[in-house]
Amino acid sequence: MASHTRTIATLIGSRICHDLISPIGAIQNGIELLTMEGKTGPEIALIEDSVRNASARIRFMRVAFGMAGGGQTMGRAEITSILADLGQSGRVQFDWQPTEDCVRTAVQEVFLALMCLETAMPRGGPITISKVDGAWTISGMAEKNRPDARLWDILCGADPGGDAVLPAHVQFTLLPEILNDRGVRAEVASDPDLMTIRFPA
Repeated sequence: MASHTRTIATLIGSRICHDLISPIGAIQNGIELLTMEGKTGPEIALIEDSVRNASARIRFMRVAFGMAGGGQTMGRAEITSILADLGQSGRVQFDWQPTEDCVRTAVQEVFLALMCLETAMPRGGPITISKVDGAWTISGMAEKNRPDARLWDILCGADPGGDAVLPAHVQFTLLPEILNDRGVRAEVASDPDLMTIRFPA
């Protein structure tokens, strides 16, 4: 993917997320007003959970696919808030272990790796994110033959050639492109119980 093309794609991602988050926030505010007036019930709870999940997804996607530059940083509280909200309504839970603030571009790489790993976890479960000895490690109980073994080769730097990648798997092509920009590659290790994605921080 050419750098210019990817820049346009990230700008589009940022714009879409920016335009969607405002109406989602308005719905959240409306639900809060209804509950303050004593209006509760399973319908309100369902809407509240759905809006919370949508908001978390948009915040996550904004980091993963949006524009990240200029040395921007993200605090641990912001990162864990996004992941906690995402985990509340999904099958996957996230354990973010680093305690320090992180450069936004680094968080983008990790979030894309999380998306890769999540596709291989049909039963869900915990994903652990750590940074040790200058490398990010993202681990979970995943299956390497899911969704397609070829995608994991692409993630590690193999040429996708003319193979078409489904929109749901775009993270497998985007992450190696971003890592290649700084001259590094991801490594994937797996055993029957655990899969780990690792790349230099």
